[in-house]
Amino acid sequence: MISPQQVEAMIKAEMPDAQIQVQDLTGGGDHYQVTVVSSQFEGKGLVQQHQLVYAALKQAMSTEAIHALALKTSTPSEL
Repeated sequence: MISPQQVEAMIKAEMPDAQIQVQDLTGGGDHYQVTVVSSQFEGKGLVQQHQLVYAALKQAMSTEAIHALALKTSTPSEL
C-alpha cells in the first residue's frame, strides 16, 4: 500500500514543476487516478507523457504497491 502523498512525492522528484492531483479510487491504497500537469510534457505525445509518469512511479509499479493507475496528463498551455 502506498499513500497519495507518496505517489505525489515520487512524481515531484522527477518532475519538480508538476501540478499533481492524486485520488485513491478504492480506498485501498493501490488503485489511483493521477492528474499531472507539467511543462516537461511540451512537444510530447500522450504515450510519451504517460511513460514519464510511469518512469517516476517505476518502483511502486514493479512491486505492485500500485496495482492500477489511471492517468490524465497535460501541459500548462493546455489548461
